[in-house]
Amino acid sequence: MKKLKDLPSHSRVWIYQASKEFTNSELELFENKSNSFLNQWTSHGHAMDTTIEILHKRFVIIAVDEQTASASGCGIDKSVRFIQDMEKELKISLLDRMQVAYKTGDKVLACSLQDFEKLYYSKQVDENIIVFNNMVSTKAELVSSWELPLKNSWQMKKLALGAN
Repeated sequence: MKKLKDLPSHSRVWIYQASKEFTNSELELFENKSNSFLNQWTSHGHAMDTTIEILHKRFVIIAVDEQTASASGCGIDKSVRFIQDMEKELKISLLDRMQVAYKTGDKVLACSLQDFEKLYYSKQVDENIIVFNNMVSTKAELVSSWELPLKNSWQMKKLALGAN
């Protein structure tokens, strides 16, 4: 199975953030299910050059080199169904886009945007804390812009709106 590092920088990525850190047994199950899914994942009948990896025990990264085969609407739908199936099986949320993940030391924590706003305004986190931009769409962006200081993030824009 290919690794994310083996795919070219133009590869398309989708990031799903878990509501909690995966346990070791959940990671093993996810890896086994991912391998099965990738072995049969096609788009318009064409096999794709793809991988699924879990980073920081919290982020599911799906990557596709679309120069080998484009991830069409039906192919993307299959991947979303896979994620939804994993949510049900593991009893974990992977599709909540209003969760903010941030680094404290070498730990990655997550909370709702509303709770993160409380942390910010109570000065428990500041504009230099590292947050995750799960809206990146290519491997190159994942490498350069996925982890960034709060002051450079979409989350900061949301906090600024909340301050008005």
